Amino acid sequence: MRLLFAAIAAGFFGGAAVAQCGGEFTDFVDSLRNEAIQKGNDPEVTRRFFASVRHDPAVIKADRRQGHFQLKFIDFSGRLMSPYRLDIGAKKSRDLDKLFDQIWNTYGVSRGILMALWAFESDFGLAQGDYNTLNALVTLSHDCRRPELFRPQIFAALELYQRGDFSPTETTGAWAGEHGMVQMLPKDILLNGVDGDGDGRVDLEASEPDALFSGANMLVDLGWRPKEPWLQEVRVPQELDWSLASLNTTMPAADWVKLGVRPRSGEVEGHLAASLLLPQGRHGPAFLAYPNFHVLFEWNKSFVYVVTVGHFAARLVGAPLYDAGSPDPGLTGEQMMQLQERLVALGHDVGKIDGILGRKTRAAVRDVQKQLGLPADAWPTEDLLSRL
Repeated sequence: MRLLFAAIAAGFFGGAAVAQCGGEFTDFVDSLRNEAIQKGNDPEVTRRFFASVRHDPAVIKADRRQGHFQLKFIDFSGRLMSPYRLDIGAKKSRDLDKLFDQIWNTYGVSRGILMALWAFESDFGLAQGDYNTLNALVTLSHDCRRPELFRPQIFAALELYQRGDFSPTETTGAWAGEHGMVQMLPKDILLNGVDGDGDGRVDLEASEPDALFSGANMLVDLGWRPKEPWLQEVRVPQELDWSLASLNTTMPAADWVKLGVRPRSGEVEGHLAASLLLPQGRHGPAFLAYPNFHVLFEWNKSFVYVVTVGHFAARLVGAPLYDAGSPDPGLTGEQMMQLQERLVALGHDVGKIDGILGRKTRAAVRDVQKQLGLPADAWPTEDLLSRL
């Protein structure tokens, strides 16, 4: 689910302060309407755009309920990489072969990446979400947790409405305001939407060419390096400086080979910078992450989601299922929160205490493992929790 937003600064428009969040919902909508008019939008068009807006409590519940990201990588990826999605992906690859070749030649984005995002975001267009998009964006902007992230999307949706590409009452999608087959936000559609089928409009809900061309265009806009790899499964030696296994540590892939890291299939791109990833520690799956892998974090900030997208994309173009290995038992969600609390007490920045083993928590775990003389593979265990 795509959550890349530009922050908006609090300021003054027309001499009146703009409420950024909170207060009575109707007053908040009035402030949005006034701001839109002050930005130069037609008053009657703006009135029609906001006329149907309603607060949606279900959106707030969904925003607070993201426990699936607490799952361990093997469990999380196992749920997403279903045989059904593999079968449909193979069929889509055959049926849209010429389209994917066009995208590859134009943007240098692999069909595997596009199909993985298409699969996970909307089950290849079959489950695009039933939340009213405008209600979701306004509700999340009114909520004072992250208003600066969602508010700009409202005015982007207004611009799409004036183009005839958005309906305040009928456009639906995910709870966070994304819609279409690859779940793009209004600002992303404005910046990167592509008329892939040549019918004169950008329709991400019904047109496969529009959705896939737009997704590829957005990836390139986010920094995708054309025709380069993103993630490759590898085997690691029994002995290694495990603290090197971090997205913050990069070296030419050829140097990883010198340390005993070997590709499970194919050859490494020796000249490209790469990081070693151990999603469940040194005894679990292992991957080399190339520069394009980092771009996927601009699509979704979840570590387990991004690694799963990267590996599923590789599987869709021929790679085998990863070797799960025998990782040490991890922590439950409750134990992970206890660990995060103890790490914070020791002065580490883990971000939000949410039971999710994200990048900041992994970095903190690695630091304390080094301090305790343990293998610093960033995989927390009950033993580590008890030591802290």
